[in-house]
Amino acid sequence: MKTSQYIWMNGKTIPWKDATVHVMAHALHYGSSVFEGMRCYDTPNGRCIFRLKSHTKRLFDSAKLYRYPIPYSPEQINDACCEVIVKNELKDAYIRPLIFLGAGSLGVVPNDDVPTDVMVAAFEWGSYLGEDGLKNGIDVCVSSWTRTTSAALPILAKAGGHYLNAQLIGGEARRNGFAEGISVTARGTVSEGSAENLFAVRDGIVFTPPLSSAILNGITRDSAIVLARELGYEVVEQEIPRELLYIADELFFTGTAAEVTPVRSVDGIEIGSGSKGPITKAIQAAFFGLFDGTTKDQWNWLDSVESSRA
Repeated sequence: MKTSQYIWMNGKTIPWKDATVHVMAHALHYGSSVFEGMRCYDTPNGRCIFRLKSHTKRLFDSAKLYRYPIPYSPEQINDACCEVIVKNELKDAYIRPLIFLGAGSLGVVPNDDVPTDVMVAAFEWGSYLGEDGLKNGIDVCVSSWTRTTSAALPILAKAGGHYLNAQLIGGEARRNGFAEGISVTARGTVSEGSAENLFAVRDGIVFTPPLSSAILNGITRDSAIVLARELGYEVVEQEIPRELLYIADELFFTGTAAEVTPVRSVDGIEIGSGSKGPITKAIQAAFFGLFDGTTKDQWNWLDSVESSRA
């Protein structure tokens, strides 16, 4: 991750170094924040943010689930996302909008005197799981930590506090020499990676866990499903037993940060040929083709930075 010059914070674009938060901020003590991750790509038609409006909608949905008031409209957040791209003179970039509770009452349940702060940052950040991982696949493990479920937290919210569970899953994997961890539900069925959705290919059919498997409703996941069906593949959303991971023909992760990353082994067991499979390759090519013009954007997923500014 490479820092930029400016951050949009509470309605103003300010220098990166000045975007500070008080140590008594509610979010710092209790994880009371919701956020998004987006990517801007330099396309033949100029700088475009991938599914900007979908990400902003999910940001507002996440805040609604936790009853956090947002002092800005979706249009203002969209404009801020574009502004930080332009102001920082970026082309390919990662964008991070964050809504968090600031300094005020320290009670676990925030009082009315706890302000809602909003910031949007944009910066250069390569593939989350590595450029080599995009090309050749990564080695992963099944974590000993189960995924938090909707019985405890609103899993459809992309909330800061939820990612403590992700830290445990991903951290355990990395300490044991793997690039990422896969979580399971309390029932033992597959959920997702620490910060990615998961797909398995078996006998030409693409499987992915449903929302009831304690997954985030991933926007890149949804895009991969649409692209896979457009390519003629059958996509089935159903619970996946852990053992299917080991006998799958192909596995891949999706996410804003991870994009479309193949998995070559799970717990030391080679998946398929141990490299990027043909269906994964086709879906990955269709995904990245959106940004170089080889895949037609018939779904209007690319929001132009210049034309989206209010």
